[in-house]
Amino acid sequence: MIFMAITALLLSNCRPQSPQTDLALSAAAETAALTETTAPEAETTTRQDSFTIAYLTGQFDPASHPDFTTIDIKYADRTGQYLRRDAYEAFKKMHAAAAADGVTLRIISATRNFNRQKEIWEAKWNGSRLVDGKNLAETMPDPVQRALKILEYSSMPGSSRHHWGTDIDINALTDGYFRQGEGLKIFEWLTAHAHEYGFCRPYSAKGPERPNGYFEEKWHWSYQPVSGQLTELARTQLKDSMIRGFAGAETAGSIGVVQKYVLGVSKECTR
Repeated sequence: MIFMAITALLLSNCRPQSPQTDLALSAAAETAALTETTAPEAETTTRQDSFTIAYLTGQFDPASHPDFTTIDIKYADRTGQYLRRDAYEAFKKMHAAAAADGVTLRIISATRNFNRQKEIWEAKWNGSRLVDGKNLAETMPDPVQRALKILEYSSMPGSSRHHWGTDIDINALTDGYFRQGEGLKIFEWLTAHAHEYGFCRPYSAKGPERPNGYFEEKWHWSYQPVSGQLTELARTQLKDSMIRGFAGAETAGSIGVVQKYVLGVSKECTR
């Protein structure tokens, strides 16, 4: 388009033009230049708008998804973890800034698709993985109560933010670690600076501003430029009836898992 506009301008210099014709040619050239400049941005918007319910609920393999990449061991506690490329680039910048301030950030959990989340959930559901030292299949026969206990810290498959490739757990999975010493230093740094790199903390302390959802998680951080879009998609399109395909899924509707857990996040993660 720029070639055509330039050709028109060159031709206009070779023959007399009326003021109206000059104005039309100038406008055409400007429009062509703006179209050429804004095309990449439009392409990015289209890509971000292409999220589906299948993506939202983790029905894909991050190892083969074009938007995902492996996390280098420099940034993680083990190999074989994945993040979205945009979230990973943002984390690497945050990691470097933290290191410059004497703070070490290490990813201990990243993307978990539906199948991986199902393994975690069902292990707790059937008692092969203890919760607070108890076999819930034996101590909580009521399915709703058992689900609510697991939901203190673990998501139902299909409802986890870890499906999205935007969310990470950093350094430790216990609240006590972040209350003192090195853990407190890390948490204070993240609280002060994570937003500068696009990260927010979805599971702040429960209270009037966040009455529902998971217990507080000081270790869980989310890349908001993308997770915000996915949260909105969940708000408008995800239904409890779509949370299915695992043991205990029948409790999703009575609990209201989408409204209370998927959407039960801090305000900073919904902006």
